[in-house]
Amino acid sequence: MSSKGDPGAESSTSRRSWSDLGPRLGSAFVLLPLTALSLYLGGYIFALTVGVVFAGAYREWEQMVARAPISIPGAITVVLVALSGVIYPILGLAGSAGVIALAIVIAVLFGGEGRLWRAAGLAFFGLVIFAVIAMRGTGWEGVQAGVFLAVTVWMTDSAAFFTGRQIGGEKLAPVISPSKTWSGALGGLALGSTAGFLVWLVVTDSPWWIGAILAVTISLLGQIGDLTESAIKRNFRIKDSGDIIPGHGGLMDRLDSLTFGVIFVLIVGFLHAGLDNVAVGLLHW
Repeated sequence: MSSKGDPGAESSTSRRSWSDLGPRLGSAFVLLPLTALSLYLGGYIFALTVGVVFAGAYREWEQMVARAPISIPGAITVVLVALSGVIYPILGLAGSAGVIALAIVIAVLFGGEGRLWRAAGLAFFGLVIFAVIAMRGTGWEGVQAGVFLAVTVWMTDSAAFFTGRQIGGEKLAPVISPSKTWSGALGGLALGSTAGFLVWLVVTDSPWWIGAILAVTISLLGQIGDLTESAIKRNFRIKDSGDIIPGHGGLMDRLDSLTFGVIFVLIVGFLHAGLDNVAVGLLHW
């Protein structure tokens, strides 16, 4: 790293630092096939996977809010988050919402000074879990919708990472996330939305312009989700939400770009075709 007196050299050095590329690729090599398999299998396996993964993310949230090792009430709420996903195929939205409501009650009663942050985190993660499982549904369209969403979001992430590192330039939001640049944001938007648009052309014969609008919107929401998590982490003065994923940090760091996008998918699918046909409502116009 260069001296503080030479910011241009410092920027050039930092954007060409690829020491975390190996761990990132290794993580992707493991996580992508597991995600694809879970999405393909659907049913209880997918619901269990979603519940456990987002329970892990909420555990990071709990520790971030508490700034301390997880407490017994905190551990109970983590288990309830996982249960909200597992129970969805059995009792549907009412069952999942009931479990999350119980977790919120526990968080409010025993959460101390951070109770409002805990309650907000539980409500948000509960909504995301519901959105992901509802999008998958039981039909093949759920797999297609999942691929469309995942490719758009993860290509946006990857393109922003590589473009920002290589080109650098003016910072996107230096107060919130000093490492993000406008070049990365625009590169992520261009390549992520293009990748999602190509998936759209393959999986559905709906109008191309709808796919283009949806892909661009999901790509933008992915970056907004990333910046939102960065702002929250900065509020709590932490760099990464965890270290469970080499090269990425915690589960929250990996899932932040997905959250707003899948909620958008839920809204579009629900408004177009109803709660039982979210994927159909997203893909078929």
